[in-house]
Amino acid sequence: MEFYHTYNRGVEKRKLFLENQDYLRGVHDLYEFNDAKAAVNLYRSIVGFTKSNILDKAREKLVDIGVWSLMPNHYHLFSSPIKDNGLSAFHRKFGVGFANFFNTKYKRSGALFQGRYKKVPVTNDTQALQLICYIHSNPLDLWKPNWKEKGLTNSEIQNALKFLENNYRWSSHLDWWGIKNFPSLVDAGFISRFFNNPKEYREFLVNWLRYYEKNIQDIKKLIVE
Repeated sequence: MEFYHTYNRGVEKRKLFLENQDYLRGVHDLYEFNDAKAAVNLYRSIVGFTKSNILDKAREKLVDIGVWSLMPNHYHLFSSPIKDNGLSAFHRKFGVGFANFFNTKYKRSGALFQGRYKKVPVTNDTQALQLICYIHSNPLDLWKPNWKEKGLTNSEIQNALKFLENNYRWSSHLDWWGIKNFPSLVDAGFISRFFNNPKEYREFLVNWLRYYEKNIQDIKKLIVE
């Protein structure tokens, strides 16, 4: 089994998600296009699509998604391909599908993403644990843009965790944290591979944030930004 960190951003670093409905569409497309079969209905209107309301349907998944995060102008995934060429097929379907939605909604044309997605193999569990925390902590840039440079005090770590729990839905963090958010997106085997329960994940993430400066040195080769 192979594991990869994959990433892509908007062309010229433009925003991909301008409002909550765009994020919901991104979540929907991560689910819908993770299928070897063609999408029969692109669900152009997803009004009423809520955080625990992903359509349940039989799929021939292309990848197992363990960790994901949607940011205003980019996204991160940590996944494992199931089918031959599953990773590239999934990213191609997701990229084309979301771009079609975005361009139609905002009356634009042309490429939306900055070329092909980038990928880096994750070769051991130590790297994987670092990557899980890195992807899940990405939204903290919206809470405190300079936190990576200055680090976080213990009280700031608690505030950071509150932000991730109460103010940012657009990642798999809550599902790892033990709160159902978009559980259909995340392969349960990923979580159980690394942690016996949400409490273990919580403790690990807190320690990771506490020693961020050291941890980021260890993970730099996995970062494809």
